[in-house]
Amino acid sequence: MQLFHWMSPPETSNSTSEDKALEAMTLLNGTMGFYPPSFHTDITKHIGVQITLIMAYSLIILLGLLGNSLVIYMIIRYRTMRTVTNFFIANLALADLLVDTFCLPFTLVYTLLDEWKFGAVLCHMVPFAQALSVHVSILTLTVIALERYRCIIFHLGRRLTWHSSFLIMALTWTMSAVLAAPLAIFREYRLEEIPSINLRISVCSERWPDGTSRDGIIYSLSMLLLQYIIPLAIISYAYICIWVKLKNHISPSTRNDSINRRKKTTKMLALVVLVFAICWLPFHVIQLASDLDLVLRLNEYKLIYTVFHIVAMCSTFTNPLLYGWMNKNYRNGFLMVFRCEDKPDSLHPDGSFRTRSVRRLTLNGRNGGHPPTAV
Repeated sequence: MQLFHWMSPPETSNSTSEDKALEAMTLLNGTMGFYPPSFHTDITKHIGVQITLIMAYSLIILLGLLGNSLVIYMIIRYRTMRTVTNFFIANLALADLLVDTFCLPFTLVYTLLDEWKFGAVLCHMVPFAQALSVHVSILTLTVIALERYRCIIFHLGRRLTWHSSFLIMALTWTMSAVLAAPLAIFREYRLEEIPSINLRISVCSERWPDGTSRDGIIYSLSMLLLQYIIPLAIISYAYICIWVKLKNHISPSTRNDSINRRKKTTKMLALVVLVFAICWLPFHVIQLASDLDLVLRLNEYKLIYTVFHIVAMCSTFTNPLLYGWMNKNYRNGFLMVFRCEDKPDSLHPDGSFRTRSVRRLTLNGRNGGHPPTAV
């Protein structure tokens, strides 16, 4: 996945420095050489468009920072919120915070200026950080789905321990770092001079070992499978099986409340996945079309790409909104923070189910007498 695809034109081994710079500039202006670079061929240079982009990115950053910080704060602050599923939700929030703080501000400036102003180190780190975040998010969503599938489908009373959940989260970050590493390694920061128009620009672009775009295409296609198609197929299968199981489940009336809580929580988590998939679908489509050289000739390519990137980034703030809308504990917790109140008694066990080990801890008086909230 290329973070700044419009700034990363394919490189060829026999191109001169000026040719490559001109190619970069023509791509920035939404052309493939049919018109000279100019203000009028790039609609993102219009003041109204730039104001809209600034407002859109700023709103995403603000909502993402506020919502995800609240989620993490609640899970740390309140004992009843410290459950395995909530730890995974906090992991999602942390990944989104990484994008909001370390990626989007640089993306906005780069989009507006058409030049990389942040030096060589950030040229390598910013694309890596965004890819890392996306991989962590989709792997965490997959882990949540598989954990619920394991417990609900196979009636396992014992869920993952805290130690196991933190180990899994560490593995997700490690795997994500490995998958995102090529975006940091095969990248270069350079100064390009264009004597014909007396211009010198800083460029941050991908540079693959063979000097062509072939490796980049292979990497992008691989990431489309590993980052989107395969995880969503696994998650969809897991939640379909869970929903069928809960829908057809017949239990004593004393367990109806437990089943209803499981249904509500499963519906919330499935909706989180659905929103993630919808937000990222347009970006993956245009990314694939770009790699196959199907849309680069469009005059408004840069604007279209930027809009689809904004839609994808909306996934960084939607999760807290869904939690507040569909989960009573998160809703009560958010209200407590906004009202500067501290009423932990309003956070009740509102999750899927309590495990046998949790019941034993509660009966033995451990954990302060408060059973964790299995969300």
